[in-house]
Amino acid sequence: MTGPLHDLMAEVGILAQYTDQTDKVRVTPPETARALLAAMGLDASTDDAAADTLDRLRSAKAARALPDWHVVEADHPETIALPRSVSEARLETEDGETSNLEPGETLGLPPLPVGFHRLTLDGEETTLLSAPKSLPLPPRGWGVTLPLYGLRPPEEGGLGTYADLATVISGLARTGAAFAGVNPIHAGFPSDPGSFSPYAPSHRRRFNVAHIRPASEPDAVPSDLVDYRSDIPARLSALRAEFDEGGSDAARKALEDRDDALRRFAVHQALSEELGAFWSDWPEEYQDCTSNAVSRFAETHEADVLFHVWLQLRAEEQLAEVGRTAGGMRYGLYLDLAVGTHPHGAETWGDREHFAQGVSLGAPPDAFSSDGQTWGLAPFDPLALARDGFRPLAETLRTQLRFARLLRIDHILGFERAFWVPQGDAAGAPGAYVKMPREAMLAVVRIEAARVGAAVIGEDLGNVPDGLQDALVASGVLGCRVVMFEQTGSDEAPAFRAPRDYTEAALASFSTHDLPTWAGWREGREIDARLERDLIETETAERIHAQRTREVAAFDRVAGTPDGGADGMHAFLGDTAARLVAVQIEDILGIENQPNLPGTVDAYPNWRRRLPVGPGALAGDPRVAGVSHIMARAGREENE
Repeated sequence: MTGPLHDLMAEVGILAQYTDQTDKVRVTPPETARALLAAMGLDASTDDAAADTLDRLRSAKAARALPDWHVVEADHPETIALPRSVSEARLETEDGETSNLEPGETLGLPPLPVGFHRLTLDGEETTLLSAPKSLPLPPRGWGVTLPLYGLRPPEEGGLGTYADLATVISGLARTGAAFAGVNPIHAGFPSDPGSFSPYAPSHRRRFNVAHIRPASEPDAVPSDLVDYRSDIPARLSALRAEFDEGGSDAARKALEDRDDALRRFAVHQALSEELGAFWSDWPEEYQDCTSNAVSRFAETHEADVLFHVWLQLRAEEQLAEVGRTAGGMRYGLYLDLAVGTHPHGAETWGDREHFAQGVSLGAPPDAFSSDGQTWGLAPFDPLALARDGFRPLAETLRTQLRFARLLRIDHILGFERAFWVPQGDAAGAPGAYVKMPREAMLAVVRIEAARVGAAVIGEDLGNVPDGLQDALVASGVLGCRVVMFEQTGSDEAPAFRAPRDYTEAALASFSTHDLPTWAGWREGREIDARLERDLIETETAERIHAQRTREVAAFDRVAGTPDGGADGMHAFLGDTAARLVAVQIEDILGIENQPNLPGTVDAYPNWRRRLPVGPGALAGDPRVAGVSHIMARAGREENE
């Protein structure tokens, strides 16, 4: 492809081609390019329109002495060579102090504290991202990952709460664990209890209210699986009764003390109760958060709006209590940041300008998915992010780091390039990669983590772009090392990397929530699950089972686990060079079935499986104590 469309793609970072995991070169076709440009709000419907858009962007760029953003090392002076002389230079720091700088062809910046500062050159603003050069690597430690939703055992029933999590963390703090991790706790869709995946949230800057413990918990029916469709309405009903007894004053005060974003979210939640969970299904007059219809609704449904404000306050209070119970844990709560947000949830309704419209995040074709993947998640628009100084990303990170000192960023490959798949009228066109401002986004991560002394993990699995992992290491962001993937050799003669050969700047785990447990991996339970649901053919299942048998034998040789016991695997994990180790509670308790089976929705009980041990007894379980002793022998018992 040549011409204005090709040049416009290059200007905004749409890759003209890429190589997939099967080494096949994929060229971005014109229909995909036009759809992705439209998602950024750029007209490229014809070649003439593309040429006009390109001229406008280039003219705006030429008028600037600096781009929209610039990264500086915190607390270090810097001299910037400008492409042209400027006559006016003004600096405004994050705390509001202003000063005039010496104009000219170079610009001398004073040492700036960690944060977001504003530089104005001849009337054009540039965000200065003042970040530490690197985050310090954490000391050797370990922790436990567990399902918040499933913390209540079958005989108790109901949905796990933040109070249950506080109980678990209080106990784990006495075992030498440095953290306890859960899946994302972003705001979900309480008006649609069937939309409960933690990785397809409604809003990543608000919290999931379904996990709030009411003052009077409703009775729950004992069950093997979590029943969101009954548990969420019952809990919300109990919370509404509690609010009606005197929650309005606290909610009103919160609205006075905070910005309009909280009110906007609460209005969305109240509208969802009336019109349905997804704003794309609402009457057009309610799809615009600034419309007169929305304002009238908020006035006439004030109690409902205040209720949803109050719910966020209650969630924050209980999460703060989780932190207080962490005791001597170095990190306490370990949270997960979802890679994207639902395209028709609260986040895109109230902050539509920062998201690409009409595309979904996804993944390119590979050996397991010949058509690629579409995740149904709205991506940040990199141009809009840059124009607004990366404020939405910073606020998203800051929300998690209010209560966590260890944060995992799901699919951090998206900091380098994000795979966008056209939707709507352009559905069916292949996806393509959009280059993201990696340097700036990693600087934002360092800024927000440094403010609170947190460590950050980037999930760097899959089709990893060249240079990304080096950039993560340079930033002090830990990678993910999943033991079952750390293989060498061939399919016929597999071998596993020895513990000493693991990356130091990493969090190591045997598996993840999307992969089989230790017991399930050895038996090939996920292979059988896919076969039973017609997701793979019998011949394929037999081939993968044979490969799994070879892999299990290879791991047993390197880890000394011929009896299949989890202790040997945990000892292997503890001995790795990785600074942090995450042990899954499913492996500690010998659970065979994994929490989530990717590629399924209702065909597998995703995010519904309960733990067999209740929150009060979990930390005292002898199997947890056994893992604690193993990690102590590996030198991972230190806490603060």
